[in-house]
Amino acid sequence: MPGQIPLIGEKFPEIEAVTTKGKLKLPDYFKGKWFVAFSHPGDFTPVCTTEFYSFAKRIDDFRKLGVELIGLSVDSNISHIEWVRWIKEKLGIEVPFPIIADPTGSVAAKLGMLHAESATATVRAVFITDPNGIVRAILYYPLELGRNIDEILRMVRGLQTIDRSGLVLPANWPNNELIGSKGLVRPPATVDDADAYLKKYKGYDWWFLYLDIPQ
Repeated sequence: MPGQIPLIGEKFPEIEAVTTKGKLKLPDYFKGKWFVAFSHPGDFTPVCTTEFYSFAKRIDDFRKLGVELIGLSVDSNISHIEWVRWIKEKLGIEVPFPIIADPTGSVAAKLGMLHAESATATVRAVFITDPNGIVRAILYYPLELGRNIDEILRMVRGLQTIDRSGLVLPANWPNNELIGSKGLVRPPATVDDADAYLKKYKGYDWWFLYLDIPQ
Protein backbone atom coordinates (compact mmCIF):
# COMPACT_ATOMS: atom_id res chain seq x y z
CA MET A 1 0.00 0.00 0.00
CA PRO A 2 1.29 3.51 -0.75
CA GLY A 3 2.27 5.69 2.13
CA GLN A 4 1.27 9.26 2.82
CA ILE A 5 3.08 11.43 0.32
CA PRO A 6 5.00 14.25 2.05
CA LEU A 7 3.40 17.50 0.94
CA ILE A 8 5.04 20.56 -0.58
CA GLY A 9 5.79 22.93 2.27
CA GLU A 10 6.21 20.17 4.85
CA LYS A 11 9.42 18.97 6.46
CA PHE A 12 11.11 16.09 4.68
CA PRO A 13 10.33 13.02 6.85
CA GLU A 14 13.01 11.90 9.29
CA ILE A 15 14.56 8.71 7.94
CA GLU A 16 17.47 6.54 9.02
CA ALA A 17 18.77 4.51 6.12
CA VAL A 18 21.52 2.18 4.98
CA THR A 19 23.19 3.53 1.83
CA THR A 20 26.15 2.87 -0.42
CA LYS A 21 27.97 5.60 1.53
CA GLY A 22 27.10 4.19 4.98
CA LYS A 23 24.25 4.81 7.40
CA LEU A 24 22.63 8.23 6.96
CA LYS A 25 19.89 10.19 8.66
CA LEU A 26 17.70 12.42 6.51
CA PRO A 27 17.20 15.30 6.25
CA ASP A 28 19.99 15.96 8.81
CA TYR A 29 22.71 14.60 6.51
CA PHE A 30 22.08 17.48 4.10
CA LYS A 31 21.43 20.15 6.71
CA GLY A 32 22.02 23.60 5.24
CA LYS A 33 21.99 22.29 1.66
CA TRP A 34 19.46 21.73 -1.07
CA PHE A 35 19.07 18.06 -1.94
CA VAL A 36 17.21 15.96 -4.48
CA ALA A 37 16.00 12.55 -3.30
CA PHE A 38 14.84 10.28 -6.10
CA SER A 39 13.65 6.70 -6.34
CA HIS A 40 14.05 4.19 -9.14
CA PRO A 41 12.23 0.89 -9.75
CA GLY A 42 15.25 -1.40 -9.74
CA ASP A 43 18.99 -1.88 -10.17
CA PHE A 44 20.29 -3.52 -13.36
CA THR A 45 17.38 -2.25 -15.43
CA PRO A 46 17.86 -0.25 -18.63
CA VAL A 47 15.84 2.91 -17.94
CA CYS A 48 17.20 3.27 -14.41
CA THR A 49 20.76 2.78 -15.64
CA THR A 50 20.36 5.60 -18.17
CA GLU A 51 19.00 7.83 -15.41
CA PHE A 52 21.87 7.12 -13.03
CA TYR A 53 24.34 7.75 -15.81
CA SER A 54 22.65 11.10 -16.51
CA PHE A 55 22.49 12.11 -12.84
CA ALA A 56 26.15 11.20 -12.37
CA LYS A 57 27.18 13.05 -15.54
CA ARG A 58 25.39 16.21 -14.35
CA ILE A 59 26.59 16.10 -10.73
CA ASP A 60 28.78 19.19 -11.21
CA ASP A 61 25.76 21.15 -12.48
CA PHE A 62 23.84 20.22 -9.32
CA ARG A 63 26.73 21.00 -7.01
CA LYS A 64 27.29 24.41 -8.62
CA LEU A 65 23.79 25.16 -7.34
CA GLY A 66 24.68 23.80 -3.89
CA VAL A 67 22.56 20.69 -4.46
CA GLU A 68 23.33 17.12 -3.42
CA LEU A 69 21.67 13.94 -4.72
CA ILE A 70 20.53 10.73 -3.05
CA GLY A 71 18.88 7.75 -4.75
CA LEU A 72 16.63 4.98 -3.44
CA SER A 73 15.14 1.67 -4.48
CA VAL A 74 13.88 -1.47 -2.77
CA ASP A 75 17.03 -3.33 -3.79
CA SER A 76 19.61 -4.42 -1.22
CA ASN A 77 22.80 -2.52 -0.49
CA ILE A 78 24.82 -5.37 -2.04
CA SER A 79 22.82 -4.95 -5.25
CA HIS A 80 23.40 -1.18 -5.26
CA ILE A 81 27.13 -1.63 -4.74
CA GLU A 82 27.41 -4.17 -7.56
CA TRP A 83 25.32 -1.97 -9.88
CA VAL A 84 27.38 1.20 -9.35
CA ARG A 85 30.54 -0.89 -9.87
CA TRP A 86 29.04 -2.17 -13.14
CA ILE A 87 28.19 1.37 -14.25
CA LYS A 88 31.75 2.51 -13.57
CA GLU A 89 33.30 -0.49 -15.33
CA LYS A 90 30.99 -0.71 -18.34
CA LEU A 91 29.89 2.89 -18.86
CA GLY A 92 32.94 4.72 -17.55
CA ILE A 93 31.31 6.96 -14.98
CA GLU A 94 31.32 6.87 -11.18
CA VAL A 95 28.06 7.34 -9.26
CA PRO A 96 29.21 9.87 -6.64
CA PHE A 97 26.05 10.10 -4.53
CA PRO A 98 24.59 7.66 -1.98
CA ILE A 99 21.79 5.22 -2.81
CA ILE A 100 19.39 4.12 -0.07
CA ALA A 101 18.85 0.38 0.24
CA ASP A 102 15.22 -0.33 1.16
CA PRO A 103 14.52 -4.06 0.73
CA THR A 104 11.59 -3.96 3.20
CA GLY A 105 10.01 -1.00 1.39
CA SER A 106 9.58 0.89 4.65
CA VAL A 107 11.37 4.05 3.51
CA ALA A 108 9.59 4.02 0.15
CA ALA A 109 6.24 3.65 1.90
CA LYS A 110 7.03 6.56 4.22
CA LEU A 111 7.76 8.75 1.20
CA GLY A 112 4.77 7.61 -0.85
CA MET A 113 6.94 6.02 -3.53
CA LEU A 114 4.95 2.79 -3.88
CA HIS A 115 2.01 3.26 -6.24
CA ALA A 116 -0.67 1.08 -7.78
CA GLU A 117 1.52 0.55 -10.83
CA SER A 118 3.64 -1.91 -8.84
CA ALA A 119 3.42 -3.21 -5.30
CA THR A 120 7.08 -4.26 -5.29
CA ALA A 121 8.94 -1.45 -7.10
CA THR A 122 9.18 2.26 -6.45
CA VAL A 123 7.95 4.65 -9.11
CA ARG A 124 10.31 7.38 -10.29
CA ALA A 125 9.71 9.95 -7.55
CA VAL A 126 11.67 13.18 -7.10
CA PHE A 127 11.69 15.34 -3.96
CA ILE A 128 13.45 18.70 -4.10
CA THR A 129 14.21 19.87 -0.57
CA ASP A 130 15.65 23.20 0.53
CA PRO A 131 18.39 23.95 3.13
CA ASN A 132 15.76 24.13 5.88
CA GLY A 133 14.61 20.59 5.14
CA ILE A 134 11.34 21.76 3.55
CA VAL A 135 9.98 19.88 0.54
CA ARG A 136 9.70 22.45 -2.24
CA ALA A 137 8.72 20.35 -5.25
CA ILE A 138 7.63 16.78 -6.04
CA LEU A 139 7.68 14.96 -9.37
CA TYR A 140 6.40 11.49 -10.26
CA TYR A 141 7.27 9.55 -13.39
CA PRO A 142 5.91 6.11 -14.33
CA LEU A 143 8.12 3.03 -14.48
CA GLU A 144 8.43 3.16 -18.26
CA LEU A 145 9.57 6.79 -18.68
CA GLY A 146 12.97 8.13 -17.68
CA ARG A 147 13.30 11.51 -16.01
CA ASN A 148 14.38 14.79 -17.62
CA ILE A 149 17.47 15.90 -15.67
CA ASP A 150 17.42 19.34 -17.29
CA GLU A 151 13.94 19.93 -15.87
CA ILE A 152 15.03 18.98 -12.36
CA LEU A 153 17.95 21.41 -12.62
CA ARG A 154 15.60 24.10 -13.99
CA MET A 155 13.27 23.61 -11.05
CA VAL A 156 16.09 23.99 -8.53
CA ARG A 157 17.35 27.14 -10.29
CA GLY A 158 13.80 28.47 -10.37
CA LEU A 159 13.13 27.82 -6.69
CA GLN A 160 16.42 29.42 -5.71
CA THR A 161 15.61 32.43 -7.90
CA ILE A 162 12.16 32.75 -6.32
CA ASP A 163 13.70 32.69 -2.83
CA ARG A 164 16.30 35.29 -3.77
CA SER A 165 14.06 37.70 -5.69
CA GLY A 166 10.62 37.35 -4.11
CA LEU A 167 9.16 37.03 -7.61
CA VAL A 168 7.31 34.12 -9.18
CA LEU A 169 8.29 32.55 -12.49
CA PRO A 170 6.38 31.92 -15.73
CA ALA A 171 5.97 28.80 -17.83
CA ASN A 172 9.14 27.58 -19.53
CA TRP A 173 11.27 30.05 -17.53
CA PRO A 174 13.85 31.30 -18.38
CA ASN A 175 12.55 31.08 -21.96
CA ASN A 176 8.95 32.15 -21.56
CA GLU A 177 7.14 33.03 -24.78
CA LEU A 178 5.72 36.28 -23.37
CA ILE A 179 8.32 37.74 -21.00
CA GLY A 180 11.50 35.74 -21.65
CA SER A 181 13.71 35.45 -18.56
CA LYS A 182 11.87 38.10 -16.52
CA GLY A 183 10.02 37.35 -13.30
CA LEU A 184 6.38 37.97 -12.45
CA VAL A 185 5.31 40.31 -9.67
CA ARG A 186 3.13 38.68 -7.01
CA PRO A 187 -0.41 40.08 -7.35
CA PRO A 188 -1.27 43.08 -5.15
CA ALA A 189 -3.49 42.62 -2.10
CA THR A 190 -5.52 45.85 -2.22
CA VAL A 191 -7.08 48.24 -4.74
CA ASP A 192 -4.56 50.94 -3.80
CA ASP A 193 -1.71 48.48 -4.38
CA ALA A 194 -3.14 47.60 -7.78
CA ASP A 195 -3.05 51.24 -8.87
CA ALA A 196 0.47 51.68 -7.51
CA TYR A 197 1.71 48.53 -9.20
CA LEU A 198 0.45 49.73 -12.59
CA LYS A 199 2.62 52.82 -12.24
CA LYS A 200 5.64 50.92 -10.94
CA TYR A 201 5.86 47.85 -13.20
CA LYS A 202 5.46 46.91 -16.85
CA GLY A 203 2.87 44.35 -17.82
CA TYR A 204 -0.43 43.39 -19.37
CA ASP A 205 -2.70 44.39 -16.48
CA TRP A 206 -2.55 45.10 -12.73
CA TRP A 207 -2.48 41.36 -11.96
CA PHE A 208 -0.03 40.43 -14.75
CA LEU A 209 3.12 42.49 -14.24
CA TYR A 210 6.78 41.64 -14.65
CA LEU A 211 10.32 42.95 -14.21
CA ASP A 212 13.94 41.92 -14.65
CA ILE A 213 15.14 39.52 -12.00
CA PRO A 214 17.73 41.15 -9.71
CA GLN A 215 21.11 39.46 -9.90
